Amino acid sequence: MGWFTQDDFDRWLAGEHFDSYHRLGAHPDEHGVWFAVWAPHADYVAVIGDFNGWNPGANPLHKVGGWAGLWEGYVEGARPGHHYKYRIQRGYYHADKTDPYAFRIEAPVPEGNPVAGLSAIVTDLHYPWGDDDWMHRRRGPASLEQPVAAYEVHLGSWRKRADGYSLSYREIAEPLADHVERLGFTHVELLPVMEHPYYASWGYQVVGYYAPTYRYGTPQDLMYLIDYLHQRGIGVLIDWVPAHFATDPQGLVFFDGSTLYEYDDPLMRYHPDWGTYVFDYNKPGVRNFLVSNALFWLDRYHADGLRFDAVASMLYRDYSRSEWRPNRYGGRENLEAISLLKTVNEAAYARFPEVMMVAEESTAWPKVSHPTWEGGLGFLYKWNMGWMHDVLEYMRRDPIHRKYHHHQFTFSMVYAYSEHYILPLSHDEVVHGKGSLWGKMPGDAWQKAAGLRLLYAHMVGHPGKKLLFMGGEFGQEREWNHDAELDWHLLDDPLHAGVFRWVTDLFHLYRNHPALWNDQPGGFEWAVLDDYQQSVFAYERRGGDQTLLFVLNFTPVPREHYRIGLSRAGTWRQLLNSDATPYGGSGVGLVERVATEPEPMHGREQSAAFTLPPLGAMVFAFEAPPEKARRSRRSAAKKPAGARKPGT
Repeated sequence: MGWFTQDDFDRWLAGEHFDSYHRLGAHPDEHGVWFAVWAPHADYVAVIGDFNGWNPGANPLHKVGGWAGLWEGYVEGARPGHHYKYRIQRGYYHADKTDPYAFRIEAPVPEGNPVAGLSAIVTDLHYPWGDDDWMHRRRGPASLEQPVAAYEVHLGSWRKRADGYSLSYREIAEPLADHVERLGFTHVELLPVMEHPYYASWGYQVVGYYAPTYRYGTPQDLMYLIDYLHQRGIGVLIDWVPAHFATDPQGLVFFDGSTLYEYDDPLMRYHPDWGTYVFDYNKPGVRNFLVSNALFWLDRYHADGLRFDAVASMLYRDYSRSEWRPNRYGGRENLEAISLLKTVNEAAYARFPEVMMVAEESTAWPKVSHPTWEGGLGFLYKWNMGWMHDVLEYMRRDPIHRKYHHHQFTFSMVYAYSEHYILPLSHDEVVHGKGSLWGKMPGDAWQKAAGLRLLYAHMVGHPGKKLLFMGGEFGQEREWNHDAELDWHLLDDPLHAGVFRWVTDLFHLYRNHPALWNDQPGGFEWAVLDDYQQSVFAYERRGGDQTLLFVLNFTPVPREHYRIGLSRAGTWRQLLNSDATPYGGSGVGLVERVATEPEPMHGREQSAAFTLPPLGAMVFAFEAPPEKARRSRRSAAKKPAGARKPGT
């Protein structure tokens, strides 16, 4: 009896075998291992490894399934821990290839056996998960009405051991959970953990799509990290790279002596930005491989979602190309990639309805985060690259010049509700000579720290979920270096410690105030929009029975008796002031409460006078008058048990 069934062949040929990781790769049982690989153009395929002395004649595989191009074979005596590769022959071509479905891969050049470099390792993925409670209550699409704040992490450079090596998956679990919990983030987002021989690619040039990188431990070690974070109430998103793959000769490139995974067309095959090859999404085997891979990380590793890297490069056939091939209608859209993205999202939500699928898409492609049945791509969220670009351009300008670029700050609200957005201050903004977020702020050290606190206040106040790359929470001064740990010693400096304390208080404010989770049009209203001369902005955030006021002064000039029109008459209590001395500020504008007066301003009947701190942000909450609050409580007490809102 063979390893594959007729149903496997039918689904493979249709490009609908979305659990192919159950069949392809290496699957051990009590006596040996079943091996299976897709190599339709090969004349001969054998498995070589520790169990047969790497002899290409010892264990040939058998081609099955006709046009499906699948090869299978059973090796008695092979067991978990054995290293292996596939010997592929086609005519005069022969190569030893790493298993595309390998669950674990050896280092590029392991000590003592250079022949086995990047060899796959037979692996049992069993792990005793302890996160049932988390898996049953994680939010997924319901997070649209909940707080989502992701802390983006590169595991190799977050923190190092005393010997200079990176922490393992297990070693990083507790300190990372402590840090994220203290800061108030809801999720960790991991830069790609799939196997990548070139460390400086940060995981974005993948060879082993089904194998977590060996650098930090075993598959079970990564499962432990995710399990531990879940048990601490922290979600885990994983960066996923379906746009391109590494050209290492042991990997997917020219896999069976043909352009199997990549485009046949040389104009479309090579990605000029990254020196990688591009998947041909029209091939059924490629669709099976990628869709299955996305589901694999959600299934076997309990990932709470995937962040799709470089989606724009998939959507456009002319992306970063001087020469390119149009689609069958003569257009620039990559129809096959669009179909794949929709299929991945549909398959993910059909099997795992409580996950988050996130797109890094840098253009104005419509309906990225809309369901496929509405004509969308089916993602839950899209990174708001426009907000990120505009706000950082505004912040890097000298305050005296900001009045000439007022529109850069306000423009994002024109399209803020067109997608379900995440506001990213990611690793991409602190590499390749861009400097750090701290370095982008103009002025001396005090002004840089104040500028960062102001930037983060607006990030929390602006509609959209949040993402911050590691180091930003305390104002890392130098550009991120993947070879070195973060500059944790900066926390000994009062200014950097103040930024850290501000971020902590700010994100706990976000977690505790539903008004900041309401990313619908009714949840935001400008109070001060057009004061470009003084670079002052104010806006209200609303949700449930809460109304919050954000007041932002983007110049180093304190402003007394600054009057702002407000939507509600009464008392506004100060929740946060970025200029408070514990944050490293000068202590301007600290008040307990501000009361409105019947003095019209900004088109409103009521207003209040504020003292604005230099380069400062203040957050106020409206307080209902005591009698009104009592009436509200009495009304709630009289409400019959189980009563529902109209329409529910």
